[in-house]
Amino acid sequence: MAESAPQSVPDIPARSNDPVIVIGGGPVGMRAANEIARRGHAVTVLAAESFQPYNRVKLTPLLAGDVQFGEIETPRANEGSGRLTCRTGIPVVRIDRDNRRVRGADGTLWPYSKLVIATGSRAFVPAIPGHDLPGVYTFRTAADASALLARSFSARRVIVIGGGLLGLEAARGMRKRQAHVTVIEHEGRVMPRQLDTEAGALLADKIKALGVSVHTGVAVKQIEGAGKVETVHLASGEVLPCDTVIVCTGVRANTGLALDAGLPIGRGIVVNDRMQTADPDIFAVGECAEHAGLVYGLVGPGYEQADTAAAVIAGEAAAYGGSVPATKLKVIGAEVFSAGQIEQLEVAPGVRSHVWRGDGQYRRIFIRNGKLAGAIAIGTWPQASQAQNGVQDGATVYPWMLYRFRRTGLLWPEEALAVAELPASATLCNCTGVTCGRLRDSMAAGATSADALSLATGAGSVCGTCKPLLEELVNAGGPPKPVRLFRPILALSALAALAALVLSAAPRVPFPDQFTTESLTQWLWRDNIVKQWTGYILLGLTVAALLIGLRKRLRVMDRLGSFDLWRLVHLGIGLLAAAGLFLHTGLRPGANLNLALFTAFTATLIFGALSGLTTGGDHALRARRIGTARKPARRLPTWVHIVAVWPLPVLLLVHVLTVYAF
Repeated sequence: MAESAPQSVPDIPARSNDPVIVIGGGPVGMRAANEIARRGHAVTVLAAESFQPYNRVKLTPLLAGDVQFGEIETPRANEGSGRLTCRTGIPVVRIDRDNRRVRGADGTLWPYSKLVIATGSRAFVPAIPGHDLPGVYTFRTAADASALLARSFSARRVIVIGGGLLGLEAARGMRKRQAHVTVIEHEGRVMPRQLDTEAGALLADKIKALGVSVHTGVAVKQIEGAGKVETVHLASGEVLPCDTVIVCTGVRANTGLALDAGLPIGRGIVVNDRMQTADPDIFAVGECAEHAGLVYGLVGPGYEQADTAAAVIAGEAAAYGGSVPATKLKVIGAEVFSAGQIEQLEVAPGVRSHVWRGDGQYRRIFIRNGKLAGAIAIGTWPQASQAQNGVQDGATVYPWMLYRFRRTGLLWPEEALAVAELPASATLCNCTGVTCGRLRDSMAAGATSADALSLATGAGSVCGTCKPLLEELVNAGGPPKPVRLFRPILALSALAALAALVLSAAPRVPFPDQFTTESLTQWLWRDNIVKQWTGYILLGLTVAALLIGLRKRLRVMDRLGSFDLWRLVHLGIGLLAAAGLFLHTGLRPGANLNLALFTAFTATLIFGALSGLTTGGDHALRARRIGTARKPARRLPTWVHIVAVWPLPVLLLVHVLTVYAF
C-alpha cells in the first residue's frame, strides 16, 4: 500500500534543514537514500510505482514463481530511524529549481535541500509493425512482471525479441511456466555486449538444452495477428506462430524531468565526477545518468554512483571515476561472467587474448599493455570476483600467470584468498556491487551477522551465492586454522634446520695423520668407491626432491596422494639429503666448483627448513599478526629456497663431468 502524501507546502524557497529528496525507488535510488540516511541526513524517497521498492534483478524468479513479491523488496535498514521515509505511488512531474522543490502528479510539493534523480530507464520498443497488438509485452518493471505472470497461465508459444541479459531472463521465467519459448537476437550471438562468439554459442547450446529455441543473426520484420498476436515474421522469411511476444531490445534513460528543468542531457542526464548535474544541488545516479559520455545499464555502477553522491551530499571528499561493466549471474541456469568492454576489446588494436576450455566451460581473458582489461567465463569460475577486481584495478598479468591460465583456467594460485584479507575495494557481492570495505564499515557499525550485513548493505539479497562469504567475513575474527599434518611438518622441518645448521657451522671432520685400514673416516672420504656411492645417493635424493618440488606445478602425481602428504615426503628427502651431503663431504666444502655446490646445497636446505617451519606454524604466526592469509610468512623463505635450487642441476652436472674427466 502506498503511504499517503503530505499536504502541499507554501510557495517558499527550501531551507537548509529540508530533507534530501530522492526521485525513484529502484535499487540505485534506495542505495543512495540508505547511504544518505546512514550519514545522519533526513531523506524522503518519492517512488512513481505503487509497489514497495524492489530489486529488479529478482523480477525473473518472481515471474518464474520461485519467490513472492515480499522476498524481492529492497532492504531499508534506515527506515524507522526517523531519517528515511519512502513514499510510493507518487510520480514526480516537475522540478522547480528556483524554489528548490518538486511537484508530484497529484499537485503536492516537496521541498528539498539536495535532490537526487534516480529515475532509471524505460524499456525501448522499436517501431516493428504490429508492436502495439494485444499480446505484446515488455519486461522491465514489477507491473510488467505482474502482467506476464497473469499471461503465463494462458501463454503456450512465446517469442522473446532480444537475446540480451533481460531477454534471456524473461525466456527463463516463461519457460518455467511450461510455455514453448523462442529467443530471437538480431546480432550473431546471445548477450552480444558481454560475450564473444564462442561464449555466446556455448551459452546458446546450454539454453537450447533447457528447451528454449534460439535464433541469432536475424531481425524481426513484422508482428501480425487479427486483433491479437498470432505470428512473428523474420527477415529471413521464416514465420513463427505465437500467442505472446516479449520485447527486450534495450532501454532508454528517463531524462524528461531533467530536460524540463533545463539540465543538460545527452544519452542521459550529464553529471560530473561528484555526480552533480549543472545544478550543484541536483544529483543524478544510475541508468538515467551520463558520466564521461557513458550511460551504464548495470546496477553495479549505479551503486558506485549512489555511494559517491551520498558522500558528496554529506560533505565528504568523493569522486566517481567510472566503472568496469561486469555481469556475474546465472542466465537460464548457466553461470555467466563478463567484465570489461568486451565488444570494444575484441577489435581494439594492441589487445591480446588467451582462452581456456574444459568440461563444457569456457574462459577468455583480454590483456592490454600487460594489464587485465577484460574477462569472460561460461560455467563456474572460482576466481571470477578476483578477475572482476583485476579488470577494475588494471592488474598486471605476468607470463607465469598466462601459463597457469592456459593450463588450468586459473590466473592466480588455487589457494583462495581469505575474505578477511581482501582489500576494501574488492567486490564481494557482484549482484549488488557491495565491496569488502562497505561490509567492514557495516560490521563496525554493529552488523554482526550475515543477515544483518545483508539488511544493511543488500549483499546476498539477490542470488545468495555470496552468503557463505558473508558468514566467513563475520567469523573472520576466529583463530587461524593450521594446515593439515602441521605437527609432522614442524618436526621434520626442525630436524632439517638442525641438520642445515650442522652443515654450515660445525667444524670439519679431521682426517687421521696416517693411513689406517680400520678408520671410518678413511673409508668414507678416501675410498673412491665409497665416495662414488655416497655421491650417487646424494644425486638421487636431490633429483627426487626436485621432482617432488615440481609436483604441485606439474600435477603429475595427483592420484598418488595429497599435496600435504607429498610435502612431508619432500621434507623427509631434504633431511636425508643433508645426511648424504655430510657422508659425501665430511663437512669439507672444498674450493671453486665444489665450494659453490656445497654452498648451494646448504642454502637450499636452510631455506627449505625455514619454509617448512613457517608453513607448519602459519596459524600460530598469523595469530601473532606475523603474516596473513594473503601474504603468509612462508612466502619469502619459500621463494629463496626455490631460487637457491635453480643452480643445483647445472652445478651437479659439471661436478659429475669433472670427476670422470679428471
